[in-house]
Amino acid sequence: MRILMVSTSYPSGSGDWRGLFIRHLTWALARRPDIALRTWSPPGELPDNVVDAATSAESAWLAELMAAGGIAHLVRAGGLRGVWQPLRLLGHLRRLYRREAGLDLRHVNWLQNALVLPRDRVPLLTTVLGTDMQLLRLPGMTALLRRVFRRRATAICPNADWMVPELERRFGDVAQVRFVPFGIDPCWFELVRAPSTPARWLCVSRITRGKIGTLFDWCAPHFQDGRRELHLFGPMQEEMTLPPWVVHHGPATPDQLCKDAFPAATGLVTLSQHAEGRPQVMLEAMAAGLPIIASDIPAHRDLLRHGETGWLCDGAEGLAPAFATLEQAPRNRAIGTAARDWVRAQIGTWDDCAARYAALYRQLLSGARE
Repeated sequence: MRILMVSTSYPSGSGDWRGLFIRHLTWALARRPDIALRTWSPPGELPDNVVDAATSAESAWLAELMAAGGIAHLVRAGGLRGVWQPLRLLGHLRRLYRREAGLDLRHVNWLQNALVLPRDRVPLLTTVLGTDMQLLRLPGMTALLRRVFRRRATAICPNADWMVPELERRFGDVAQVRFVPFGIDPCWFELVRAPSTPARWLCVSRITRGKIGTLFDWCAPHFQDGRRELHLFGPMQEEMTLPPWVVHHGPATPDQLCKDAFPAATGLVTLSQHAEGRPQVMLEAMAAGLPIIASDIPAHRDLLRHGETGWLCDGAEGLAPAFATLEQAPRNRAIGTAARDWVRAQIGTWDDCAARYAALYRQLLSGARE
């Protein structure tokens, strides 16, 4: 199967955390003997059997886009760049789609990257993440995408099943909507935990107001007295003042988190109010057997069963019983083990994810030939 995969995020090297899930997916698809893969994405290391479809000018522009925080970040920031750069992206994509011939199927990550597909019959698989659900709120966006989808065999694949009803309502008559979870690197399943004392809680997040959410306000009474520690890992993408009781480590690679941070942690805490899909760091924490305390938003509710595989809080008052329960070693181990078992059975590795996509590729191609 000759596949073109389009992404606007990709890590530049082994120490780059940005777009890491796209790298994992690319390498997993490349390991399949039934797929010949071409990619259009920011520059970064590719498998030897994958062809980079970007021109040198496009690669340079995509690298600049990543350095600026990506399309979604620029749009949220507003201003001239928040308008001009999305238009430039669509221009680059229009030229890409016109010159890339002889394809069996296009795999397009993020809905906006499908807006300028040509009027051909090449089947389409498009992934949907949390930011795509915000895109659909823009006037006319649903109508524009419907015109693209109805021209070809199309599968719309959110990475979280809470998105399925909304996507079916908008597009179910012109495309099939199929929940396809991303995978997890095997290293997380192999992690051995030895929690330190005092209790060390981790938050792994880009630092923006939406991603941090209520973390600082709700956690202040529980961390100021030194009974436990909060360690924050992630880049400062919006200027925020961090409380003195927060230990900020800056950005960290998955390898650093897996080897150094997660083994000694009591658990992960995320009180994000951001439009999440299925946060990859939460899946990795679950695979590592690390209990999670999370805000009660759809993306987190989709992943955690309260009191069984994690803890959901819909208010500040929910944190005290969460810490009291999960800092008991037997409950910590039991909930962590239940989370690991669930994610192993329901999500699996990136090779499992690639197999799910390959099955959909074959289905779409079969329908296109009928």
